[in-house]
Amino acid sequence: MSSTAAGWLQALALVGALALCYRPLGDYIAKLLTTAKHLRVERGLYRLVGVEGDADQRWPVYLRSVLAFSALSILFLYGLIRLQTHLLLSLGVPEMEAHQAWNTAVSFTTNTNWQSYSGESAMGHLVQMAGLAVQNFVSAAVGIAIVAALIRGFTRNRTDRVGNFWVDLTRIVLRLLLPLSIVFALVLVANGVVQNFHGFHDLATLGGGTQSIPGGPVASQEVIKELGTNGGGFFNANSAHPFENPNGFTNWLEIFLLLVISFSLPRTFGRMVGDHRQGYAIVAVMALFWVASAALITFFEHQHAGTALQAAGGAMEGKEQRFGVAASSLFAASTTLTSTGAVNSFHDSFTPFGGGLTVFNMMLGEIAPGGTGSGLYGMLVLAIVAVFVAGLMVGRTPEYLGKKLGGREMKFASLYILTTPAIVLVGTGVAMALPGERAGMLNSGPHGFSEVLYALTSAANNNGSAFAGITVNTPWYDTALGLAMAFGRFLPMVFVLALAGSLARQQPVPASAGTLPTHKPLFVGLLSGVVLIVVGLTYFPALALGPIAEGLH
Repeated sequence: MSSTAAGWLQALALVGALALCYRPLGDYIAKLLTTAKHLRVERGLYRLVGVEGDADQRWPVYLRSVLAFSALSILFLYGLIRLQTHLLLSLGVPEMEAHQAWNTAVSFTTNTNWQSYSGESAMGHLVQMAGLAVQNFVSAAVGIAIVAALIRGFTRNRTDRVGNFWVDLTRIVLRLLLPLSIVFALVLVANGVVQNFHGFHDLATLGGGTQSIPGGPVASQEVIKELGTNGGGFFNANSAHPFENPNGFTNWLEIFLLLVISFSLPRTFGRMVGDHRQGYAIVAVMALFWVASAALITFFEHQHAGTALQAAGGAMEGKEQRFGVAASSLFAASTTLTSTGAVNSFHDSFTPFGGGLTVFNMMLGEIAPGGTGSGLYGMLVLAIVAVFVAGLMVGRTPEYLGKKLGGREMKFASLYILTTPAIVLVGTGVAMALPGERAGMLNSGPHGFSEVLYALTSAANNNGSAFAGITVNTPWYDTALGLAMAFGRFLPMVFVLALAGSLARQQPVPASAGTLPTHKPLFVGLLSGVVLIVVGLTYFPALALGPIAEGLH
């Protein structure tokens, strides 16, 4: 069987598996977010931290809880990294510089998992498990908690309460992420992913030399890095490393894991608002962009411009021979349309238009299906903008799910949309204006600019993947990218929670003959157009200077 045919079969099997999980997983998440019952272990945790499990919070209190928890997470992880040489299972790794430790702590707390280091040589096992893996769980849970608060804004009336962050966080970790991670970690181990506490072993190579081979608790971190759309990797080669991704089945499973929760959350949304058709409309837009991106990247990576590429059957530079073009392209599209950042090939080696699409995917806000929680709340904000645009066309006050969209709501939505592009474009401009930072580019011309643009886009959108040709382990880049990750994660959350509070205070208005049906194909098309025009075209000048210029040349 050709690699192309195998790629098509993998994609079809992936669509089938995601479709089978959409309803049961989405309904289960809705149930755990709405039930009044607390597990005994949950009540014990609430008493431990002094939380009243049955008391809901106003949106400013919910926000302060998110920010306080995240700030403490950054401080704890920073301290753990800086002190790891004095801790158990450090494996003798050298101490990490302060600027790199800051970057790493912010990266994992913000669900970005950007890495300016090689995981196997810079982190001991204790930091990997107690620091990085823990943040993989809780940062994913924070994203789902935020979208739960936004959905409650649509479902609640005349109240200033949007839920309890500590209850949401605890339930999501204990009832959703942890059980799924245990099951799929066992599946990964059974299929060859490494899970041990070994250090480095020196082995003889075929060439007569020696090579140090590291072990470690890989499978337990691999599963949550994908399931929680975190990214990062135990090894520098990430999911191209055979210890993380041994074969074609594990490659398919990892793509499935990084998509399954985000693609199921629209069902959660539909169930919580009492209309499953609303969830179908949202997931249709997500699926449309995902299919289009995977198809286009695969097409561009199969272009045979040159003798070597014709002989190889595609652009094979930077791709694992075990997976080929089709599986690498499917992984690339999925990981950049979510906030995962894990890679099984190196996007820096993609064709200009193929690599450009990976950048464009992130620029869309990673909403198709996006990160755990962050993808859905990003899409819902764009849905609000789409409804507002439709209202302007017919000259009536727009409303979405029975809630009027006035000036206050549209200000929050507009600020949400403008925040990330501002971070990306300003950051890229500053980096290109500094001679020392331009020197970090491996390539000159449009491709070198694309490396910088990709780095800032990945950081601000909390993706974490990179065009690997750029040197980012410098004080300036570690600091700047850390700030981009923090602002790109938490500023949008401020606007989403403020929007949730504004919607929750309203009295619902009944649908009328002039109400835009937001569950029909017309709305799917309108929302898709808003995504492309309002979000995508914001970055067109930057794309024209980088991937487009390189591709046309």
